[in-house]
Amino acid sequence: MIVAKNLGIWMDHSSAHLIELSNEPMESTVLESDFTHADKVHSLHKSEKGMHNKEQHKQAAFYKKLGEIILHHESVLLFGPTDAKTELLNILLEDHRFADIKIATKQTEKMTENQEHAFVRAYFYGKMHKNNLLET
Repeated sequence: MIVAKNLGIWMDHSSAHLIELSNEPMESTVLESDFTHADKVHSLHKSEKGMHNKEQHKQAAFYKKLGEIILHHESVLLFGPTDAKTELLNILLEDHRFADIKIATKQTEKMTENQEHAFVRAYFYGKMHKNNLLET
């Protein structure tokens, strides 16, 4: 039996908590966006248009980093309280390299690390259980 590579990503526009589903104790890896509050303040002093332009470039780089990680998985759950997950999904759907990766999104609130792990575990184990029931 091939073990699926499942990844849960709790995300907002400033950070992503990467949670790989495994039999080992689950751990989160945090990936931060490069666009900081200090960048925003500095850019706003120059111009609002410049700030938005810089923010868009930094956000695109953040999503690109996440995309490179997602490429190494078979099934991905994007979840969190903002539209960041949907923005990332739309970018991934435009790229043929992600065509064979199952990607789902779920709206959630801010969570503790333990809640994130439980959510990922429940999503993927529940999904696996449903698939096993359908195959019998």
